[in-house]
Amino acid sequence: MALSLGLTLYNLSNRREQGSAPDRPARPVGRLIWLHAPGQECLRAMQRLAARLWDEDGAHVLLTAPQDSDPQDRPRAGLIRQPPPIDTPAEARAFLTHWAPELAVFAEGEIRPALVAEAAQRKLPMMMVAGRQPQFLRDRDGWYPGLMRSILPLFRHILTVDEPAARAFRKAGAPPSHVEITGRMEEDSAALPCLEAERAALARTLGTRPVWLAASLPEMEETSIIAAHRAALRMAHRLILIIVPQDPARAEPLARRLEDEEGWSVALRCLDQEPEPETEVYVADSASEYGLWYRLAPITYLGGSLLGQGCGRDPLEPAALGSAIVYGPRPGAFGTTFGRLGAARAARAVTSGADLGDALGDLLSPDRTARLAQAAWTVASDGVEVTEHVLTLIRRVMDGED
Repeated sequence: MALSLGLTLYNLSNRREQGSAPDRPARPVGRLIWLHAPGQECLRAMQRLAARLWDEDGAHVLLTAPQDSDPQDRPRAGLIRQPPPIDTPAEARAFLTHWAPELAVFAEGEIRPALVAEAAQRKLPMMMVAGRQPQFLRDRDGWYPGLMRSILPLFRHILTVDEPAARAFRKAGAPPSHVEITGRMEEDSAALPCLEAERAALARTLGTRPVWLAASLPEMEETSIIAAHRAALRMAHRLILIIVPQDPARAEPLARRLEDEEGWSVALRCLDQEPEPETEVYVADSASEYGLWYRLAPITYLGGSLLGQGCGRDPLEPAALGSAIVYGPRPGAFGTTFGRLGAARAARAVTSGADLGDALGDLLSPDRTARLAQAAWTVASDGVEVTEHVLTLIRRVMDGED
C-alpha cells in the first residue's frame, strides 16, 4: 500500500507518543484470529465471538481491548487478552510479527491507521463488525487528508448495526459493496454464577418478602437510597433492601450508621448474620456474590448512576438474571447499553432520590416488574443470528473462499 499524505501526517504526529510494548506471551501453535474491542460496549460481543471460534473451530483468539475495559472479566480457554499496541508503524510491525494472525476483526468503527496499513501490506484480511461510526483514536483526532477514505476500502466486510451507521461508513469512503447492515451481535452471557444451595437457603429465609438491591453503591448515594427505601416501605412494610457497597470496607461503617444513628434493623453478611423477619436492610460486602443478589432481588438499582461517577456494574448482569433495572442519569461507560434498554422499555430511569422512591413504589407491583425484567432479558439475549453470520464470513475468509 503506497503511503498517502494523510497516513504520512498521521505517523509524523505520532512521533511524540510515549509507551513501551507490553510483555507478550508466546504465540500458541496453530490458527490464531485477532479481535479488537475498543471499549466496554462491544467487549461482551467480541468475547462471545471468541468463545465460539475456540469451541467450534479450535482457533486461538487474541483479543485486544483497553486494560480497564472489563474489570469483571475472567480467564477463558483459548483466549489471550492484551492491550492494543501503540499505533505507530514500528509497534504495528512488532505486534503483527509476533502474533501473525490469519484474520483481524475490528469492532464499532475505531480505525488505527498504522496497524491497518501494516496489516494491508502483509495482505492480512480485515473485517469490521458492529460498526457504528468510523473514527480515529480519540487522542489522535486531526486533519489527515484522504486517510479515512484510503483506509476503509481495505476492510473486506463492514457490518453495521443500522442504516445510519451504514451511511456513515459509506460517506467516509467505504465501498457500498463492502457495507452490510446486520444489527447487533450476540453478547457473551452476562449471567453471573452463584451457589444454588446458598440461593435456595436465602430464598427460604426471605420467604415472600419483597426484595430490592442497591448494587455497587457509592458512599455519596447512601442517603438517597435509604430515603427511597423509607418511602417504599410505606407501600410494602415487609420490603427488604440488600446493599452491596462499591467499597467493601464501607459495609460495617454503613451498617453501624444505619443501626445506631437512624434506628434501622440491619444484618451484616460479613458477620454471617441472616436477614431475620424484622431485618429492614441487609448489607453485603463481596463483589463475587452478585449472581446471588440478582437472583434474589426482582428489582436492582445500579449504584453510581444517580450521584456517582457513573454506573459501576454492567446493566446486562441483572438483565440476564431477570432482575428489573432502575438507574439514574449518569450511565458512565454503559450509555449505549442503557440506550438499548430504554428503547426496549426494559429499564426504569430516575432523576433523583425522590424519583427513585416513586419508581420503587410503582415496581412493587409484580406484573410491572415482570414486564420490565422480561424486556431486559430479551435485550440481553439477542443477536444470535448476527454472530452466526459473522462466523460464516470468518470461516469463508480463513478457508480462502472470500
